[in-house]
Amino acid sequence: MPMMSGRAPITKMAPFFYNEWDRARQAYKKDWCVLREIDVEPADTGFYHATLHKYAGHVRSPRRTFEILRGEDKLLNCQRDGEDIDIDALVEAWGDIHQGLEMSDQVFTRMHREERNIAVMFMVDMSGSTRGWINEAEREALILLAESLETLGDRYAIYGFSGWTRKRCDAYRVKSFDESWSEEVIGRVCNIEPKDYTRMGAPIRHLVQKLQSVEARTKLLVTLSDGKPDDYDLEYRGEYGIEDTRQALFEARRDGVHSYCITIDREGQEYLPHMYGAANYVVLDDIAQLPLKVSDIYRRITT
Repeated sequence: MPMMSGRAPITKMAPFFYNEWDRARQAYKKDWCVLREIDVEPADTGFYHATLHKYAGHVRSPRRTFEILRGEDKLLNCQRDGEDIDIDALVEAWGDIHQGLEMSDQVFTRMHREERNIAVMFMVDMSGSTRGWINEAEREALILLAESLETLGDRYAIYGFSGWTRKRCDAYRVKSFDESWSEEVIGRVCNIEPKDYTRMGAPIRHLVQKLQSVEARTKLLVTLSDGKPDDYDLEYRGEYGIEDTRQALFEARRDGVHSYCITIDREGQEYLPHMYGAANYVVLDDIAQLPLKVSDIYRRITT
């Protein structure tokens, strides 16, 4: 694949307009944010191969775990037919007989292979604060996770986000749901670069809409971030940005999308429970843990 250089994303779609929540007014600012979707151009895939070499000893374990997860059988209780007796159901049925009731015929257990039906949107922080080791760890984590997900078979998409005030909220397409883990997509992951600020509300609303277009029983929005909502626009900093993000996540939950955040911000416990809920985030103390932990975290939140 030829080497490509420069500030890569150049292909833009027509703008989208999104409301923003103003907690002080307890009302939405209608069509307040302008969001553009930008294609990340693929770069040389050397970073991908270097990542696989760097973590060669760690790649096999998540793959094996995901293979087991893909093939897991689930024990179903209270079945009309099956391979074994459901003792609890039998005892309950025997009690019904003694009370003069008709005995239930649902007294068996049966193993059932349940098909996974999950769609996951990975929302990757591309703000300027991710420059350096954080950006590198994000790209490594996405590569290792995608390699594992190819084994598992879950549908997934990857989009970056950044912005500069309400008039320039950007969502960067790295991998859409209908794209395969191809050489081109791998090249886009390798070319994820830090940009501007962390205005989160509009990108969340945009990516939740994309999740809503996918047929799946379980829909997840997983954010990889290094800090709380922020922008060049001073109004968005602090409580305003946190409350808008919280409202966007509430809208997602209302629409059946579960949200989870993986962050390296050690101050995250001050605001993440308010935004995501007490059990829907994890704070990693060391950015070096991210590539090694992300597959384990993903397995935990999808089971």
